[in-house]
Amino acid sequence: MSIIDTFDGKSAEILTARDMIHPNTAIPETVVSVFSEDFISLLVNMKGAAVVGYLYAGDAIPIYSFEHNGKKIGFFRSCIGGAAAAGLLEEITAMGAKKVLYFGSCGSLDRNITAGHLLVPTAAYRDEGTSYHYAPPSDFIDVRSADRLAGIFDELSVPYIKTKTWTTDAIYRETQDNMAKRKNEGCSVVEMECASIMAAAQFRGVAAYQFLYAADCLDGDAWDSRILGRMPDDMRERILMIAIETASRL
Repeated sequence: MSIIDTFDGKSAEILTARDMIHPNTAIPETVVSVFSEDFISLLVNMKGAAVVGYLYAGDAIPIYSFEHNGKKIGFFRSCIGGAAAAGLLEEITAMGAKKVLYFGSCGSLDRNITAGHLLVPTAAYRDEGTSYHYAPPSDFIDVRSADRLAGIFDELSVPYIKTKTWTTDAIYRETQDNMAKRKNEGCSVVEMECASIMAAAQFRGVAAYQFLYAADCLDGDAWDSRILGRMPDDMRERILMIAIETASRL
């Protein structure tokens, strides 16, 4: 039996997220999640968001709440990597979240995708382990929410590109040959969570959305860090406001 054939959709789980969360935590039904503490700090300063609870997949992670356009929205920093991100998705939905919007950086596999450009994943190549516990084996998992998210971006006149993405556990094992294979299959970006998040969300019947912003670039003779780790403040604020506006429309 192959390790990717471990999906068990029949028997009961030994441990569930409900065993870990605080049962009396009240959070908004719509939640935004990001992978950078810089966005959390910016949100608190802009919106005066208050802590309403904590997640426990690892260290205690604050859940913030704020109001935008008359709608209450939650916000938390997810951990990097598919396994941790899916675990936190389990916990936030066990607390009552119905719709979760993720956004984070990605590496461009196409040098023509400029730094900071937004991308809407339509399918994620499953080069990780978590998704195989939530869905039967396949090369890709479809992002069923992509059209809805793209429609909101159209309403907001936000430029974006629809694309397949390569989800991998191994940031330092993104080899030239593997990149060429993923590009030939239609992937123009690489990241670490999309396949895991979408598989977990679809298994639980939760509405998960995700958009990416291009940071570094892998396409060329040498890796180009571009804005990775040094995003301009005005770009960070613009992307955060797009996420907030989008969440208020979900």
